[in-house]
Amino acid sequence: MTCNNFRGIVAISPIISKVFEYCLLHSFRSLLATNDNQFGFKKGVSCSHAIHSVRKFIDRHVVAGSTVNLCAVDLSKAFDKVNHHAMFIKLVKRHIPVPLLELLENLFSGCYSYAQWYNVWSLAFEINFGVRQRSVLSPFSVCLIMTKVNWVLHLKVVVCL
Repeated sequence: MTCNNFRGIVAISPIISKVFEYCLLHSFRSLLATNDNQFGFKKGVSCSHAIHSVRKFIDRHVVAGSTVNLCAVDLSKAFDKVNHHAMFIKLVKRHIPVPLLELLENLFSGCYSYAQWYNVWSLAFEINFGVRQRSVLSPFSVCLIMTKVNWVLHLKVVVCL
């Protein structure tokens, strides 16, 4: 066992935060939309959808006489690795209205946590990476960050043909 096998609970969203995030999502869904070819961390699609799309892609190119090389990326800890600054930069590039950007920045910034080992508590530390577990906006945050990665992976597959 190593430290990498364990992860802390970054933050759990309270109910009032979830209600607020549902309202935000309902009002600004069009600004937080992602590419239809992105299957991870999205409601209503699953691994089977991604596998079907990849299989169709491979079959189409193999029938045409091409060789297809694929690579896979493990995103099991994606929610813990979201860089807040990178997310804000992507939101700015999407021309998100400044009041919404400031609101999202306030939601993600200034989060502090403690570590507990038996009855001993650490000093407070700031959380600069990751999104809240079971947060309504967390999957959209991960999708936003992953958008560039998906295009890079897509381009690698196409270039390898």
